[in-house]
This record gives sequence, structure tokens and C-alpha cells, in this order.
Amino acid sequence: MSDDDKTPPPQVWPTLRARDARALIRFLVDAFGFEETAVYGEGDLVEHAQLSWPEGGGVMLGSDRDAGASPWKLTPGMAGCYVVCRDPDALYRRATAAGATVLRELNDTDYGSREFAVRDPEGNLWSFGTYHGEPRAAV
Repeated sequence: MSDDDKTPPPQVWPTLRARDARALIRFLVDAFGFEETAVYGEGDLVEHAQLSWPEGGGVMLGSDRDAGASPWKLTPGMAGCYVVCRDPDALYRRATAAGATVLRELNDTDYGSREFAVRDPEGNLWSFGTYHGEPRAAV
């Protein structure tokens, strides 16, 4: 990626559906610090939204709607995401102050991560921590 190119390298972007997508967007921005990058739709309907994570990647979401025979039908509130963060203590305080339901208190794991888990108002599960994953094996 060049210095002039602001597009991040390829990443994994979880996708969510929401009964009230605009409220979920506000919660994810206010409680967790996601950045509202794009929201398309009118009124209560969100066709597509991109929320970027400040440390890279993000989530995409939209309103739950009749998808007919679409093979991409998702049930609201059924996602679970792990998000790497630099300061889980500060994020825990922010998330709980914004009303996130705590599932697992802030703790240190035996694999060296500091993390916590919460539920958003739609029912999705979010775990935030310092664990970056194990190094890949050499090819």
C-alpha cells in the first residue's frame, strides 16, 4: 500500500443484520469506538453500512428485511466477533458506561491476552482483547 492509498489491505469483515440498524450503528460507535464510514439507505432502512475499526478492519451491517430466496439471509443478534484492541481497560469502561451487557468481566487469560466480552442491544456477542493470534507457520 502506498502512502497515497488510504485503502487498507484485504481483511475479514463480519456482516450483521439488525432489527434497528440505525440504533445499532449509534451503539457500536458510541460504546465501542467504531467509526461510521458509510451508511446507505433512507429513513429507518439501512441497505448497507460500513463501520471501520480504528486499528484496522471493521464490520458491515444492514437492516433485517425480507430477503426472499436470498442465500445471504442473516438472523439479527446471532453474530459473535473478536476484536483486537490496544487498551481493553479503557474500552471496557466505555462499553459498560454506554450500557453494553457484560458477559465476561475484564480479565487476563492464560494465553497472554487482556480481554472482556459484552452483548450489544441486538444480542450480538463482542469480545475485545489484546490477543493478535498465533504466528503463522513458515511456508
